[in-house]
Amino acid sequence: MRQLWLAVLLLAANAPALASLRVVSLAPSLSEIVVELDSADLLVGVLDAGERPAALAGVPSVGRYGQLDMEQLLSLKPDLLLLWPGSVGPAQRDQLKRLNIPTFVAEPHSLEQLSGQIEAIAAQLGRPERGLKLAADLRKTLDGLRQRYRRDTPLKVFYQVWDKPLYTVGGGQIISDALQVCGARNVFADLSLPAPQVSIEAVLQRNPEVILASDQAQLDAWKSWPQVAAVTQGKLLLVTDKGLERPSWQMIDATAKLCHLIAPDR
Repeated sequence: MRQLWLAVLLLAANAPALASLRVVSLAPSLSEIVVELDSADLLVGVLDAGERPAALAGVPSVGRYGQLDMEQLLSLKPDLLLLWPGSVGPAQRDQLKRLNIPTFVAEPHSLEQLSGQIEAIAAQLGRPERGLKLAADLRKTLDGLRQRYRRDTPLKVFYQVWDKPLYTVGGGQIISDALQVCGARNVFADLSLPAPQVSIEAVLQRNPEVILASDQAQLDAWKSWPQVAAVTQGKLLLVTDKGLERPSWQMIDATAKLCHLIAPDR
C-alpha cells in the first residue's frame, strides 16, 4: 500500500499545476472517469460518441469517434490529453505524438487494470485521493460479485457484437473479463483481436450455453439453430445496458446487471 501511495504521489507531482490544468478527453469512457473523479471542471474539450453525461453538456467538442478535429483541439490549448487509442485513427495518433502534448493512454483489458488506470488518471488530474477511493470501491464490488456468482464450471457464453458479418469480443477485451466476474467464460476467449469476426459454424462448434446480444432480432435469429445449448435452454439474453462498452467506474454497475441477467437465481 505504501508503494502505491508513493507511485500516485509521484504521478501527481509530475502532473501540470491543478489551477492551470486544461484537459481534453479523447474517449467517452475517459470523459466519464473524469466526471466520476469530480473533476469535470478541468475538461476544456471532449470527443463525442453518443450521449454525454449531464456534467459535460457545455464542454466544447473536438470531433466525433474516429474523426478528431485537430484544429479545434489545438485552439483549446490543452496541457493534458486523455487518449483511448481506438477512438482516434492511426494517422491522427501520429499527429498527436508530434504535438508533444502530455498524454495519458488508457486501454484496460481487465477490470483490475481499469481500477489502476482510474488511480493513475486521478493522479494526473491532481486528485489522487479521489482516485484511490474510487478504485478501492471498484475492487470491493468486484470481489463481492466474484464470490456471489462463482461457479466450479463457468458457463459458456457467446457475446454477439454484430450479425452481418458476425462479430464477437476476444479474450483481451474487457467484456471478457466482466464475463469471468459473472462466473462465465467467453467461448472465443482464445482469440486475441478485440472484435474478431467469426462464423456461425464456429459458434455451433463451441456450443454456448448463453448467447448475449444488444438486439432482439439478432437473438431471435439463433432460434434457427436448435442444436445450440443456449437455444434449447432458452438462454438468448438481451443486454440493454450500454455501460459494458465504456470502461469507466459505471462499468461495474453494468457488470452487476450482466451477472444478474446471466444468473438471476444467484
